[in-house]
Amino acid sequence: MHINHNKGTELPVVISDEQVYHDRLAGRLNDKLSLRVIDLFAGAGGLSAGFSHFFGHHFTPVWANDFNSCAAESYNANFGHHCRVGDIVDILDNPTTIIPKADVVIGGPPCQGFSLLNKNKEGDARKQLWIPFMDVVRLSGADVFVMENVPELLSSLECREIYAMANAMGFKLVSAKLCAADYGVPQIRWRAFIVGCKFADPQAVFPPKKTHFPHKGYRQRFVESSIPYIADAQPFRTVKDAIGDLPAPQGTIVRPEAPPLDLHFGRTPTAKSLERYRSIPEEGMNRVDLKRIAPELTPDCWMRKKSGGTDLFGRLWWNKPSVTIRTEFYKPEKGRYLHPVQDRPITHREAARFQSFPDEFKFTGSKVEIAKQIGNAVPCQLAARVADCVYALLLSKQETISSHHSREPVSGEAEGLYKKIKAQEARSPQGLFV
Repeated sequence: MHINHNKGTELPVVISDEQVYHDRLAGRLNDKLSLRVIDLFAGAGGLSAGFSHFFGHHFTPVWANDFNSCAAESYNANFGHHCRVGDIVDILDNPTTIIPKADVVIGGPPCQGFSLLNKNKEGDARKQLWIPFMDVVRLSGADVFVMENVPELLSSLECREIYAMANAMGFKLVSAKLCAADYGVPQIRWRAFIVGCKFADPQAVFPPKKTHFPHKGYRQRFVESSIPYIADAQPFRTVKDAIGDLPAPQGTIVRPEAPPLDLHFGRTPTAKSLERYRSIPEEGMNRVDLKRIAPELTPDCWMRKKSGGTDLFGRLWWNKPSVTIRTEFYKPEKGRYLHPVQDRPITHREAARFQSFPDEFKFTGSKVEIAKQIGNAVPCQLAARVADCVYALLLSKQETISSHHSREPVSGEAEGLYKKIKAQEARSPQGLFV
């Protein structure tokens, strides 16, 4: 975990992320606070979903952007028609563009430039898209931002550059690698987050405490042992928890039915593919077992392969979280994407549930486009825990303002910060709590 502090007055945080989490689950969060959020590189809106009514939050989305028109349509179907389609650099260069005022900017600049899956990293222009992200933070007047990416971001030169720019803009920063399964997502998926705040130390609430603990024998990819658990943590959510109630899929296209069955369709496997599925019937089996049991059905390239990942052509386990869901989860040759007991790959609905999308979340576009939207998303429930931290920070600012207006005694430090807040809002009249 990286921590960086700017010198200056810091507002004490008035509520813990754990308390926000419990209040949110109980429906006790203040829905009168007008917290405005901008989502950049939004995709279908996985991050925004975590900040929204879908998970008990009340942030108001006011602007968003994505390059993919199908993803933007899905975003707009769920959050209102304000997602601009196009290159964010071109949009910001357009003199007619108006970025609305916001309290928080969230988003994940395209991550392939940082990813271990990208073998041609040097000079990758996508790595620099954090710059327009920070431009929007500045233009919106946001006092908090959340930047999400692959874990490799935190060890990159670009991370140091992000810290330097954010510090120059007056932000205090903290970052950490988080595993989605630790926060109730039925999937092992690691993401990096950088949280910046101008008026308080974000380390007071971030990283969020873990809400779920692993099954016996689970091995972490990254060690974030300093992150504690909430007092009443629950076991990891499993594949069975997520999809055990679904019937066998029907058809091969998006179904004209209500959720969850609309996205619960299959494929038409070849006879050989079906034989391969049936040759590895037990949970956890994979291409290595196929090679051992049915070499005549094993592709030559797999027969020659002596090393590499064991998730390819693998079956999921009922009693474990899913592996990381990517954009081609419907192709078992791409990963551990076979159903635990049925002879088929997982469906779009099953993948969406592994990403913790609510069944009522609307996806638009072709089935290939919907798969991309699902696989590229930040798991919604992980986003909701990050939103808990942001809420705690912004509530602290509101409490300072409210205390001043009610003439309750406040510390000299808080009084000074209040004056700084009001001076900033005078320059940005549509700022916090409009």
